[in-house]
Amino acid sequence: MIELPPLPYPKDALAPHISADTLSFHHDKHHKTYVETANKLIVGTEYEKLPLEQIITRAAKNAEHKKIFNNAAQAWNHNFYWHSMAPNGGGQPQGDLAKKIEADFGGFDKFRETFLAAGAGQFGSGWVWLTLANGKLKVLATANADNPLTHGEVPLIVSDVWEHAYYLDYQNRRPDYLATFFDKVANWKFAAENLAHPENATKAA
Repeated sequence: MIELPPLPYPKDALAPHISADTLSFHHDKHHKTYVETANKLIVGTEYEKLPLEQIITRAAKNAEHKKIFNNAAQAWNHNFYWHSMAPNGGGQPQGDLAKKIEADFGGFDKFRETFLAAGAGQFGSGWVWLTLANGKLKVLATANADNPLTHGEVPLIVSDVWEHAYYLDYQNRRPDYLATFFDKVANWKFAAENLAHPENATKAA
């Protein structure tokens, strides 16, 4: 059984950057529907008793189970996204994450530029991630429900670029939403914890 965890903060905690209306609509409607649909789809299948991350990686390899993958992955992606934001977030990461960003991107400003460009340039619906791949940080943009678990990469932080993540607050201004996510609500402590303990990063859901 896949569960719908509560938001890790009150629905108005990210305002004015992400409104309570957006979080209510996004979590209580979209995220809930993915969870409910995935649970219906896995009844009586090989996936029924598997952990969520295993459902995702196994279903991704079977084209006949695309609906299971889409809904299970979206359930996982959304919970990772909630943890990728925090009240009084934003700013710049510290410690080992900051050093790693400097080493792998050539500085925080270059990382920010790369992340925002990847998110804005993702055609249609999807996600933009900071991941750890083969020991190096990278920015990964994925379409629809796809995520780093299917690429063998460790997710550190993510921004949702499906329209329902930002349309109530930003209409069609995805770049503005992404800049606000990055500068005002990004949970760099969460990203740092995932970098320090990559074995736990996929268990955020």
